[in-house]
Amino acid sequence: MRVLGWILLSVCLLILLIFLYYLIVGSIIFHFSLGRKTLKKRVRKNNLSKNLEKYNIDLCWWDKVEFKKVTIKSFDNLTLVGHYYDAQSNKTVCLVHGYSANYKEMQQYAKYFYQKGYNLLCVENRAHGESEGDVVGMGYLDRKDLLAWLEYLGNENDVVFLGLSMGASAVCCLSGEKLPMCVKGIISDSAFDNAERELSYVLRKFGFLRKIILKHLKSYAKRIHNFDLGEADMLRFVKNAKVPILYIHGKNDTYVPYQNSQNLYNATPENLRNLVLVDGAEHAMCYPILGVDYERKITNFFRKYHIFDY
Repeated sequence: MRVLGWILLSVCLLILLIFLYYLIVGSIIFHFSLGRKTLKKRVRKNNLSKNLEKYNIDLCWWDKVEFKKVTIKSFDNLTLVGHYYDAQSNKTVCLVHGYSANYKEMQQYAKYFYQKGYNLLCVENRAHGESEGDVVGMGYLDRKDLLAWLEYLGNENDVVFLGLSMGASAVCCLSGEKLPMCVKGIISDSAFDNAERELSYVLRKFGFLRKIILKHLKSYAKRIHNFDLGEADMLRFVKNAKVPILYIHGKNDTYVPYQNSQNLYNATPENLRNLVLVDGAEHAMCYPILGVDYERKITNFFRKYHIFDY
């Protein structure tokens, strides 16, 4: 009986250790991949600070324009923050930032559309900036948040969405939802086509451990945070797109290879798809590289589909 007791105790301790290992390791992996993000981390990891200086991107521009801080509730009761500029126009552009950033990353885009005289809604994604949330949506959860922002805007104004990086993946997911007639078009800059594959690509430096880490992350995210990474496939959303999409991607992107946008383009209905690949552009740097020509691509896209009275 004593031996049996020791065996049972050993089995219980082993199960407890496995459970603790699952929680501790899962928590660490989750924190570094899908946990709340800050702009400071983005600057450090993706060298954004160098690019800001290199391309003369002045984040102080935000202080020169009177944006109103607005909030909504998400489908899962998070408080989401946005920054709204009312130009007294019947046309609104919604800007969606990328992974580990905040709305100020969208300065160049905001400034361009501001000069065009459009209303601006610059959202802060869940688990970023001042928005609540502990789980990064990877574009998949963010699509529902964008639907909530659409409700906030109402149906009176024509709306175009422009997303950068993860924000681009979010607007790609949005394209497959049932959208009101006020949504006229979507611009996707540097999107990944599948969140799980993108994470696997980022984890490639871990070699043979990559599959183990990703499997653990998927399991932990689903069991602990009810987030199924396997569902975050942008390709299946754009197949059902009902609005035109302009895909833009840099050919020198080593963070999200440009083939992602090619795949999204190929999956989109022929009459709604448009693709611009930019030589020499790193991740999310197509606008700084192209400059005025980037704006011309947007104008041509608007004219092609008669967006905003073009």
